[in-house]
Amino acid sequence: MSTTMQSASQESLSKSDGKTRVAFVTGGGRGLGAAICDVLAEDGFSLVIADINAAAARDTAGRLRDAGHHVHAVALDVTNGTQVKQVVDEMIGHFGRIDALINNAAVDVTLPIDELEVDDWQRVMQTNLSGPFLLARSLVPHMRERGGGYIVNIASTASRRAWPNAAAYHASKWGLLGLSHALHAELRPHGIKVSAVLAGGMRTPFLLDRFPDIDPGVLQDPHNVAKAVRFALSQPDETVIPEIMVLPMRESSWP
Repeated sequence: MSTTMQSASQESLSKSDGKTRVAFVTGGGRGLGAAICDVLAEDGFSLVIADINAAAARDTAGRLRDAGHHVHAVALDVTNGTQVKQVVDEMIGHFGRIDALINNAAVDVTLPIDELEVDDWQRVMQTNLSGPFLLARSLVPHMRERGGGYIVNIASTASRRAWPNAAAYHASKWGLLGLSHALHAELRPHGIKVSAVLAGGMRTPFLLDRFPDIDPGVLQDPHNVAKAVRFALSQPDETVIPEIMVLPMRESSWP
């Protein structure tokens, strides 16, 4: 792509009606969420960087703000419906609009089923599945009123296959993929595009902190997955990508 064409494409992605688009990214404080913020900021988006870890959200926001980007950090527990609505309303008031929701926040508890506590099961399901529902539920009326928008749900190869000792994570990600396709069907008539990005293993704290023996060489840079999110957001009005899978070349969880 020529420099001129690339600039035009980036301007189209980051602007709507001549105004800068705003993306709301959950789990934006580190890992894939921070990479998504990097990539979208580079393309000119303004960002709401939401994370349950307020310090992590501020760190990502500070780094991007120092680079000249328009960002706002917020502490957010995506499992708290009251807090979700309050933060969404505040950010719409702050920016005047939210064009894209990136449901990235996720947790995992890797244990055999008979060792998995009910509270752990609930925490995984509420974060990975109920959280995206609550965010979408709060933002869809705003998007519908504006005549369109984007929802990108970060799923996983765990939403298509299963391996031992990850029952809660699989259940939540299979559910998120189902929710994503259901919303795709429901919201298309309102101009709202819904995409699921199925990410293979990444070099992020989500894996590296929990599995210190894992070979980083079989994983991928999270910025590669972030670019797939950008690709889903960059489609022309007449096209939507309901699902996209992004794997490292040496992915072990997928054939």
